[in-house]
Amino acid sequence: MKLSNLAETLIGSEIVKLGGEIKEKIRRGERIYNFTVGDFNPEIFPIPKELEDGIVEAYRQHYTNYPTAEGNLDLREAIHSFMKDEAGLDYGINEILVASGGRPLIYALYLSVCDKGDKIIYPVPSWNNNHYTHFVEGEHIVIETKAENNFMPSAADFQPYIKDATMISLCSPQNPTGTTFKKETLQSICELVLAENKRRGDGQKKLYLLYDQMYWQLTYGSIEHYDPVSIVPEMREYTIFIDAISKCFAATGVRVGWSMGPAHVIAKMRMILTHVGAWAPMAGQKAVARFLGNREAIKKYNTHFKNELEERLRKIYEGLMLLKEEGLPVDAIAPEAAIYLTIKFDLVGKKTPSGNVLLSQNEATSYLLDAAGLAIVPFYAFGAEKTSAWYRLSVGTCKKEDIVDMIAKLRTALKNLS
Repeated sequence: MKLSNLAETLIGSEIVKLGGEIKEKIRRGERIYNFTVGDFNPEIFPIPKELEDGIVEAYRQHYTNYPTAEGNLDLREAIHSFMKDEAGLDYGINEILVASGGRPLIYALYLSVCDKGDKIIYPVPSWNNNHYTHFVEGEHIVIETKAENNFMPSAADFQPYIKDATMISLCSPQNPTGTTFKKETLQSICELVLAENKRRGDGQKKLYLLYDQMYWQLTYGSIEHYDPVSIVPEMREYTIFIDAISKCFAATGVRVGWSMGPAHVIAKMRMILTHVGAWAPMAGQKAVARFLGNREAIKKYNTHFKNELEERLRKIYEGLMLLKEEGLPVDAIAPEAAIYLTIKFDLVGKKTPSGNVLLSQNEATSYLLDAAGLAIVPFYAFGAEKTSAWYRLSVGTCKKEDIVDMIAKLRTALKNLS
């Protein structure tokens, strides 16, 4: 029986499909190095103890009723203080909206700003913008980014499509690439947005910028995180931030996220989420409100957490670079941020030991899984071309002791190709 056009035209998740194959192999007893999920193994990366204790205590205090639609006042006050002190972003209580993680906030923003047929500009690879644009029946304006720019878009990429566009969706540090905006690049994009909005008349819909900074606390080495409003203060009128505890505190399942932006946009997002009911649980809100005020605990947790993530990312990167020096068809971009490593396998056209030629990137992905036990997500799962040889590797479930064995098994699998 036919259902709605939206339901009938939704594209299935490549990551979910790959996850099914991985689970079946694990069920059969195969050794799989699973680097696919943008999540954390709580046994390796538990949430902060202070946050955990706060959640338990909140339940014991019977915080199990509905929270307020915009998020509890104590949490929004804590977010205001934390973001002002730690990120330099000073947003008032009526400019902050809390929800159950970043996803409902992104969806609410799309619904609040975009109408059917509106131009929505987003780079690829990127997380889920193609699906959200499909939800609102927007016109997809897709910017294919390049390895030489670390897969981050530039103002020049957007320039030809900016006229009459409704929204630009950006993320930094970027999922899936783990790379970041340079200050000059982001400033140029902001200036482009401001110039376009100045060009438009008072009666025209403005061009808004969705800025997903979910991983902003997870930068490594000399890499700095930049945001539109801090660089160009005039962007405050047009920028909506998406943020959460999900990634920076390994708390993906706790489901507390927030958005910051112009009060009139935040108010419309709140109204939409009021009907959807995508509120962060009351106990989680109470616990996060307390935890964000404990700066010493946050600093201590972040120092250890970041060191552990960076160690894994750099060890895998160094291992892949050794394989590249050996002449094997692999490459990678040095880790900058988040929990992801961008890696490349040029395997299409190679012949396997069984005599089969790898004719597509999909077959190359399957070969890596079958021959090396390496489970990674191809960039085409994030909207890139099907022919892209680049992949996302996530270390959120990585055991350090597995890295050497994984590299050795990968070396053998690549050497067996001809």
